[in-house]
Amino acid sequence: MNSINRRTVLAGLGAAGTAGLLTACGKDAPNAPALLSPNGSQVDRADRRRSSTGRVRNLNVTAAPATLDLGGGVRAKSWAFNAQVPGKEVRVSAGDTLAAELTNQLPNSTTTSIHWHGISLRSDMDGVPPVTQSPVRAGSSFTYRFVADKPGTYFFHPHVGIQVDRAMYTPLIVEDPKEPLSYDDEWVVVLDDWLDGVTGTPDDVLAELTHHMAGMGMKSTGPASSRRPSAPSGSSGGRASSRFRLSGAASPLLGRDAGDVNYPYHLVNGRVATDPAVYSGKPGNRVRLRIINAGADTAYRVALGGHKLTITHTDGFPVDHEEVDAVLVAMGERYDVLVTLDDGVFPLVALAEGKDVSGMALVRTGSGGLPDPTVRPGELDGRTVSADELRASDGVRLAAKDPDQVVRVKLTGSMGQYDWAINGRRFDMADPTANPMLVQEGQRVQLDFLNNTNMWHPMHLHGHTYQLGDSGPRKDTTIVLPRSKVSVVFDADNPGQWMLHCHNAYHSEAGMMALLAYGA
Repeated sequence: MNSINRRTVLAGLGAAGTAGLLTACGKDAPNAPALLSPNGSQVDRADRRRSSTGRVRNLNVTAAPATLDLGGGVRAKSWAFNAQVPGKEVRVSAGDTLAAELTNQLPNSTTTSIHWHGISLRSDMDGVPPVTQSPVRAGSSFTYRFVADKPGTYFFHPHVGIQVDRAMYTPLIVEDPKEPLSYDDEWVVVLDDWLDGVTGTPDDVLAELTHHMAGMGMKSTGPASSRRPSAPSGSSGGRASSRFRLSGAASPLLGRDAGDVNYPYHLVNGRVATDPAVYSGKPGNRVRLRIINAGADTAYRVALGGHKLTITHTDGFPVDHEEVDAVLVAMGERYDVLVTLDDGVFPLVALAEGKDVSGMALVRTGSGGLPDPTVRPGELDGRTVSADELRASDGVRLAAKDPDQVVRVKLTGSMGQYDWAINGRRFDMADPTANPMLVQEGQRVQLDFLNNTNMWHPMHLHGHTYQLGDSGPRKDTTIVLPRSKVSVVFDADNPGQWMLHCHNAYHSEAGMMALLAYGA
């Protein structure tokens, strides 16, 4: 989510001006294809096809500095939405219009935005500067207005720089007025890896991860590399320090290297494991857990001690029910699970996959003491499922059809050079419409993710949900393991301009991002 110092490129333009500029950029480049504008007539036409209740839910979101109580005596100075972490849960009914005013009170003329992660909405409300809008300048506001017509578990966060690795995220639940599941209660569970205001800032982390590139005099391929923060103290010459960089994190579930960043805390609903968030319920109640990984660099293996989990949805879409001991949740992924509660006190543990640390919350239905914060329930070593083992429910499975187009999405780069890219090109915010992946409205599109790296990548597509293979789950974010191929298909039914990127915030910021655009 490449930063815009970058901020100044389009700071003086309105949203309509941005769209016009982007369309013009594509046309002015030699042999460049003409792209649909994010706010053109085709976008309006597609938007009118969405089922709407006519109801409007108004929301005010303020991005500002905040000192956050993470529990256990840990207080962190960060940036947050409405001064809390996670932001206060937002609920709408499918078909409602969300009118959300974002007010930017961030310091140092910092710009921001809101991306509505997983929502299939109109392109000019997607919140991606400078592609779909101008960045929201400090001291100003911008109102997002769109129909949320697909029920499911979603969340929202900025799409500027690495702000997602602060406290700027909020769960968004789109309820199904014809909910087919039967359960007694819900609990939204938000996972996050945390260091901001404790051991440093995300900008410090990025500087350390990329510092050796500048020291070695590597050629810049755009603003993602040419406008880096300065290196943190403790580094010298061309060598990166190891203040934040994590070595030796390995996981068989993730193929090889599990992550880049050493986090001091892993939060569940904004709390550290020594002072956890608590859900209170009754024995025998059936509870729907909506699990969201809002982290920047960490996949979590999630289990509830003493219980089985039944997976019902991933990324908002239903799957054939699957009973498991634990579920693997990558950054940007969401899973809904059902659990029937036993009597007592039980740890809900989010094991930072490959990092040998964890976050914890509690489920309390009776008497019992606080589990040890480092508890590792046996379920974590039981059957752990990821999305590739699930099957889409009949009602959402795509009809069998040969693809009209196959798009090659080669993931390239290395931890050593920190040169993450797609098809060998690091995304350039100064020229965002260069080298687009072009699709046409009405086509069945197949994306072939070819991971040519030694790390795993959670690949996220904006504005659409794709299907894994012929009958796998419908998703917008999926794990692509090292040296492997994953094929997904989707119907190009939401015209505009959309980002496709790794949801490791640091990989994305380094350049593992591309533009998927509809041709005019």
